[in-house]
Amino acid sequence: MDKILVTGGLGFIGSHTVVELQNEGYEVVIIDDLSNSSEGVLDGITAITGIKPIFEQIDLKEKSLVEDFFKRHNDIKGVIHFAASKAVGESVHKPLLYYENNIGTLVYLLKELSKLPEAAFIFSSSCTVYGQADELPITESAPVKKAESPYGNTKQIGEEIIQDTCKVAENLKAIALRYFNPVGAHPSCKIGELPIGVPQNLVPFITQTGIGLREQLSVFGDDYPTPDGTCIRDYIHVVDLAKAHVVALERLLKHKNKSAYETFNLGTGTGSSVLEVIESFERVSGEKLNYKIVGRREGDVIAAYADTKKANEELGWKTELSLDDAMLSAWKWEQAVRSENE
Repeated sequence: MDKILVTGGLGFIGSHTVVELQNEGYEVVIIDDLSNSSEGVLDGITAITGIKPIFEQIDLKEKSLVEDFFKRHNDIKGVIHFAASKAVGESVHKPLLYYENNIGTLVYLLKELSKLPEAAFIFSSSCTVYGQADELPITESAPVKKAESPYGNTKQIGEEIIQDTCKVAENLKAIALRYFNPVGAHPSCKIGELPIGVPQNLVPFITQTGIGLREQLSVFGDDYPTPDGTCIRDYIHVVDLAKAHVVALERLLKHKNKSAYETFNLGTGTGSSVLEVIESFERVSGEKLNYKIVGRREGDVIAAYADTKKANEELGWKTELSLDDAMLSAWKWEQAVRSENE
């Protein structure tokens, strides 16, 4: 059993990826600083897989703690790196926090991995690197545009740092996974998206409004050049996304990669508008959603959805779950969380 480190492994995508890694027989070590997650997620992971992963609460901004971790775990074969701050709006107001947390920690991790005989590195990147793409669907060869936010910039810079490191560290192989909009929850309802405070993402805001926690959902703009006037995104079920991380990791561990550094888009290949997501929720939940059209939000691109050909053909991975599947799982997760808190 190869030992794999998952940073940010108690977060939304991280926790689902830990489950899929354990299902495939990997030994998982989680690092998380609990700044945007809860230690209770460990119980959810354990309930699903029957295995409690090793967990260490470490702030990756502390270089000495990162060095100490790799001294104690010098048999790590691969790292899936999720740990990062990810709120676009917050990054505009707190750029230095984002540069320190998203770039500094990446550098410290790569420094330690460079010392190992061999290491596989999967980077949690984002479709934000493309900005408003010139052509849809978006392929991996689409130009990386000037970032709209410090958050987006940290993903671009992060990819460049990894690429530069792979050129000189012969032991290191890396894949950057640029994903679109992860949604949904594990079918067990044991883990899911659990935002602290007001949700930054559409789907948890929808489910919280549906259950009565939020009074109303704001739809930012209905005057975009799209069929119904609302923004279009590629919503991918988090379980499909988690499985892609395992496939990408195995590609590196089995030396099937074509170069030391590769990029893949992860999405469904289908764009859904904000109103279509609301309709999907209403269809699967039977609830009418209280929403209101308001003005556009700064920094929102009109439309973004993935060309999935490269991931389908080279990784041998494709999505299996629909938008309705994702919305139903998100709704069941929301209900489970609320009943637990009552």
